[in-house]
Amino acid sequence: MKNRLEELRKQRGIKQEELAEAVQVSRQTIGSLENGRYNPSILLAFKLAGYFGVTIEDIFIYEEDAE
Repeated sequence: MKNRLEELRKQRGIKQEELAEAVQVSRQTIGSLENGRYNPSILLAFKLAGYFGVTIEDIFIYEEDAE
């Protein structure tokens, strides 16, 4: 799953640490999300969307595997 988390964060001039504190996760979790190494829980996805004032789909892009 791809995401626009880093793009949204940088547009608003927010550091990873600030975002992590706002949504109650570690800075490492934010870094892992931005690098695509970690997919968020639904609760975390809602928290991030709420923080940025966008929908979950505006941040996270689901791509089905082509078979």
